[in-house]
Amino acid sequence: MFDDIVKNLSQLIKFNSAQAAPEAGAPFGAGARKALDYFLSLAAFLGFKTKNYDGYAGEVVFGTGKDFAILAHLDVVPAGGGWTRDAFGGEIDYENKRIWGRGAMDDKGPAVCALFAMKALLDEGFKPKRRIKLIVGCNEESGWGCIDYYKAHAVMPEEGFSPDADFPVIYAEKGILHLKLKFTAGGSFTGLKGGSYANMVCDRCEVMAPLDLEKAASLRLLSEGGKLVAVGKSAHGSTPDEGVNAIKPILEYLGLEDIKDALFGNCFGLKELNDETGYLTFSPNVIEQAGDELSVTCDIRYPATMKKEDILKPIKDGGIEYEIVSEQAPLFNDKNCFLIKTLCSVYNEVTGKSVQPVAIGGGTYARALKCGAAFGPEEAGEENTIHQANEYITFEKIEKCFKIYKLAIERLTK
Repeated sequence: MFDDIVKNLSQLIKFNSAQAAPEAGAPFGAGARKALDYFLSLAAFLGFKTKNYDGYAGEVVFGTGKDFAILAHLDVVPAGGGWTRDAFGGEIDYENKRIWGRGAMDDKGPAVCALFAMKALLDEGFKPKRRIKLIVGCNEESGWGCIDYYKAHAVMPEEGFSPDADFPVIYAEKGILHLKLKFTAGGSFTGLKGGSYANMVCDRCEVMAPLDLEKAASLRLLSEGGKLVAVGKSAHGSTPDEGVNAIKPILEYLGLEDIKDALFGNCFGLKELNDETGYLTFSPNVIEQAGDELSVTCDIRYPATMKKEDILKPIKDGGIEYEIVSEQAPLFNDKNCFLIKTLCSVYNEVTGKSVQPVAIGGGTYARALKCGAAFGPEEAGEENTIHQANEYITFEKIEKCFKIYKLAIERLTK
């Protein structure tokens, strides 16, 4: 089924499904709705029952019995800058054996692989003893309104996996807080702004301010149309060290050392917090100016055994006004539960490896389930282009995901 996966994934990537202005029947924009319609039409063509939940989400159903979920998403983060390929071209590159485009790995590629894994089982005559619901949302990257709508209009399965993170299997996910911090900073500058999404490292920040050529050069700032511009490198908010935040040099140029230290230095002492799921990460990703007030939306991923109150108290004690933009409680599973053990053993069996479950800072649909786990597609040691320019998925990755998801679905629903 490799050729069919490649062809349909290429087409799906061509829909710019980043969140846009809502339209009738398209709560997250026309592009997301078109991607959803395409995916569900493909699933129906392959022989599955489908349902569209008013443009918020869709489901593909296979089998009968107790529900089992596969949760994927069709929306993407904005393309951002730095691309040398068409971000929404869905280019099939036979020379380098990959498909280029936003969403190739996150999460359209894995979604299509899971769908065709179900198709392969159907064609083989497999009769699952559970009702498999491949649920695809259109708002994972910016709010989870799709999941909220689905839960209000359907029954969410209690158990399942989400092909939207790392192999071998994720047993725990850190808690997520998106906080808008407010600072007062008067000065001879205006129009300070940067960043697009709370969960993307800011790759461009600009301001109108008096020009100091020597200082601007030392901070690698550009002058564009009377504005000073810092250009960084985007990365996922859960791994800010993999990016270069463009907000920091602008704050330094403006002499806002206290704010810079709060956001990139001490961070209210929060970066010292850790447990078996890792250290807390703190990434200021969106900044806006309104008069003398600066608002900075920060992506905070905190250890899975902690509570949000542990995070909010130091900020409040520091006298900083804040607003909770969004929040997701941590996910923590027993490494030895049936779901985690099965998924990990499937990965090891297909790849010939012998690795153990891991924890991540990313937040996936898995935490929408009572017992859920993120399962692929990334692997340790690979180049990570998720949320970055020139995102791609290799042919090898497509073949591997197809085999892994097919065996996992079979083992968990037989």
